[in-house]
Amino acid sequence: AVQVLYDFSAEPGNNELSVREGETVTVTNQNIGGGWIEAQNSRGEVGLVPEDYLEVSPSPTPHLPLQPSNSRVPPPPLCPSPSQQTSNGGGDPWSAWNTDATGGASNNWASKPEGTQTGRSAAPDPWGAQSHPQAYQGPGKTGGNLDEWDDEWDDVKSSGYAESESGEGGAFQRGGAQGTAMKISLNKFPGFSKSGPELYLLAKQLVKGSQKLSIYMGEVGPVWSYPNNQLDCVVADPKKGSKMYGLKSYIEYQVTPNTTNRPVNHRYKHFDWLYERLLDKLGSAIPIPSLPDKQVTGRFEEEFIKMRMERLQGWMTRMCRHPVVSSSEVFQLFLTYKDEKDWKTGKRKAEKDETVGVMIFATIEPEAPDLDPIEQKCDQFSRFTKAMDDGVKEILTVGQEHWKRCTGPLPKEYQRIGKAFQNLSSVFNSSGYQGEATLTDAMTAAGKTYEEIALMVAEQPRKDLHFLMETNNEYKGLLGCFPDTLAVHKAGIEKVKEGDKLVATSKIGPQEKVTMAKRVSTMSYTLQAEMNHFHSNRIYDYNRVMQLYLEEQAKFYETVSVKEVFLHTDSLIIVHIAHLDRHRLSVSENVQSFVFFFSISLARLPRS
Repeated sequence: AVQVLYDFSAEPGNNELSVREGETVTVTNQNIGGGWIEAQNSRGEVGLVPEDYLEVSPSPTPHLPLQPSNSRVPPPPLCPSPSQQTSNGGGDPWSAWNTDATGGASNNWASKPEGTQTGRSAAPDPWGAQSHPQAYQGPGKTGGNLDEWDDEWDDVKSSGYAESESGEGGAFQRGGAQGTAMKISLNKFPGFSKSGPELYLLAKQLVKGSQKLSIYMGEVGPVWSYPNNQLDCVVADPKKGSKMYGLKSYIEYQVTPNTTNRPVNHRYKHFDWLYERLLDKLGSAIPIPSLPDKQVTGRFEEEFIKMRMERLQGWMTRMCRHPVVSSSEVFQLFLTYKDEKDWKTGKRKAEKDETVGVMIFATIEPEAPDLDPIEQKCDQFSRFTKAMDDGVKEILTVGQEHWKRCTGPLPKEYQRIGKAFQNLSSVFNSSGYQGEATLTDAMTAAGKTYEEIALMVAEQPRKDLHFLMETNNEYKGLLGCFPDTLAVHKAGIEKVKEGDKLVATSKIGPQEKVTMAKRVSTMSYTLQAEMNHFHSNRIYDYNRVMQLYLEEQAKFYETVSVKEVFLHTDSLIIVHIAHLDRHRLSVSENVQSFVFFFSISLARLPRS
């Protein structure tokens, strides 16, 4: 008999066993492998439990060693991913956008609008907290037998990791909804968990030999040095794989960079590892948005796989467009590793990198000039990102409600009208009068046209609103990173303000005070370069998505107009399709006004 160290909630259909902390179970098979043990509880139920969740002695079997849990330090947590935590009242105010209450894998922008009680999270505002909703809560550095190509931390079955995605399949929590078993750090930046920005501001000797990050003064102020050729990649060809005789399954993607045109294969766990490394190394200076989450329910359904691949593509494209991220060694390793050995060697090197957290500012060159409005710039960026956060949230709320109407009551209304026209036409046909065929045929055609328009209305959001919502959803995640990134700079500014006091109390010398001021200028220099990059990308992204949205809307109303013109029969029956005859205008006139409006709007958008 062994004691359970942490709560574990079984996943239905996977032969797992739910256990509670302090419970005693009997080990029935230690040779399952992959970090799992078969155990039996006091009720006679048998199932799989993560070995790190049990106080188990090492197995005598030489080929399948087990790691004993001799301490109370939690293993890699079987805790909810950030989106899961927030869907239960955590820190993500947008959790409702990625939760499909039906548990299906279809596009879910029509579910749980922000304005409803179920849709609105009871979360605190991340802008007033130290930890943002996108902050990664993943594992620490991995090693030992977890470093094997096929046995690295991945899904819950191999590592005790949260494998969930509230994306298209609903929120599914591993480890219990309350998360009582796991105590995870809320600190986003492992590189300065104790010492804060002073680790960089007061460093006696800065890191040497590390990759340098170049900034120069452009027309808009400090800007990153961009490569001559823009890096890009394609995420495609998802394939389902399995191991342990089918007990564990996963999806593998082909990632092809434009620099080599040679595809490399990656599972979701590799994207997860890349995200952790980028956040660890660059997160103090550059907002690194979270990956699209994983999920259990429906994760192998075609629609879900397509949606997650689309979001992984969006995430990779954004990373490729950032000059610092795209040129980093860890990102290049991810895109261009040659074989398993090359991957594992590069992986170990990345995990041992000491230039992490605030020490990334030590790699900035040239050193920044003295910048006077440092605090004002920081406050300005903070106000803008908070305001944009509110604006994005409003778009998501309105868009979701509109999607719900377009796929629900609106097409049903058109269908009912169409059915009513056809029913009345059938009644007229039953009169036996010979002179009304033109009228009844026109009414029948009108009814069928209404039904066609109902279908068009229901399908239209996927052609335009989908892309608008996805762009805003992506920016929602990116904006969620800014509070912590800006907090690093604000902490540095406050530390410099304390300079005189620190000198007076002999905690630092006068020269160290000067050094601190110069280095906080470098931090501000970096922040301004990053914000200029953000604004440039923001303008490009919203120009592109608004252009697509308006073009598709114009096409939609033009198609409706064509159908209306078709209904001008010899009997002069005119069907007012869109209920826009408030001022006794024909539908074609109203549609033409819509098309004119969209044409004017499109003309005002700069072409990309």
